[in-house]
Amino acid sequence: MGERHTVIDRGTSVAAVHTALPPHRYAQSDLTELIADLCLEPGADRALLRRLHTSAGVRTRHLALPIEQYAGLGDFGQANAAWLTVGLALAEEALSGALDAAGLTAADIDLLVCTSITGVAAPSLDARLAVRMGMRADVKRVPVFGLGCVGGAAGLGRLHDYLLGHPDDTAVLLSVELCSLTLQRDGSLANLVAGALFGDGAAAVVARGGDAGRRGAGWPMVAATRGHLYPDTEHLLGWRIGASGFRVVVDAGIPDVVRTHLGGDLRNFLATHGLVPDDIGTWICHPGGPKVLAAVGDALELPDGALDSSWRSLAGVGNLSSASVLRVLEDVATRCRPDPGTWGVLLAMGPGFCAEFVLLRW
Repeated sequence: MGERHTVIDRGTSVAAVHTALPPHRYAQSDLTELIADLCLEPGADRALLRRLHTSAGVRTRHLALPIEQYAGLGDFGQANAAWLTVGLALAEEALSGALDAAGLTAADIDLLVCTSITGVAAPSLDARLAVRMGMRADVKRVPVFGLGCVGGAAGLGRLHDYLLGHPDDTAVLLSVELCSLTLQRDGSLANLVAGALFGDGAAAVVARGGDAGRRGAGWPMVAATRGHLYPDTEHLLGWRIGASGFRVVVDAGIPDVVRTHLGGDLRNFLATHGLVPDDIGTWICHPGGPKVLAAVGDALELPDGALDSSWRSLAGVGNLSSASVLRVLEDVATRCRPDPGTWGVLLAMGPGFCAEFVLLRW
């Protein structure tokens, strides 16, 4: 099938990916009753919460704080302060690890894109980190809020767009998501679903123009990207922001939207590059949850095992919002490195409702 392929001669290269997780790691079974204590009224029926925790596909998660400290977070200000303190430390760990793996230093960074939907600050987290790590005073910074779970894929796509115009530069995507700090003290279904699925972590991607820095390291080229924003779906996913902070919106209709739209949109994207889904050897999908992963597999008619890396990440750390798909990319490249020449697709969905596709080649 190689004769159909469009030659991609303007790619950019992933030089390294590194994930950082908080040290507070818990088995899902150990968190169930503790989260019930936080979210439910005394004496309330816990059967639904227990079912959600059992069916979430999550075995272990890392939390920003020791679980016993969450009851003391009395308001949004305290939770956001914890996001900034813990987030800065995890951001530095993730970025330092990625730079070391790429053989670069903080002073080499020309563009820093920082995405998070679990906290806010001004000066922004990236500005504080730039000073803390010794980046150049002329580093370009783009703090991003609002992309949510799609932020890892969209952020990688925007690095690619930038590097096509600045092929001698080094660009970094940094994702910092401390989802546990947004947990509300109520028994709404959306809040209980979030409390069963989401974990905390950070991830950093170092990318460079052309083929620089990736030879022999097992990282792919980014060949092309495309995003899709679906009208009249704003109600499906996001936040309702109020006095208590970020109240999650997760609609049961998300898997139906994925099944309806994702397959055709991805096939159209691949077709513009002379490819079909059967040409893709590696699928790197945001592990949004069991129902979403099942919907992706159905929509794309994927063979058994195609999304194993995503299922493994969901089980090991839960849904890390924008950092999740980057963790899956790291896992694929280091645990089961594709053969040279393999095509891959990295994809994620997020608030909007939207999807982002990134075409990769090893």
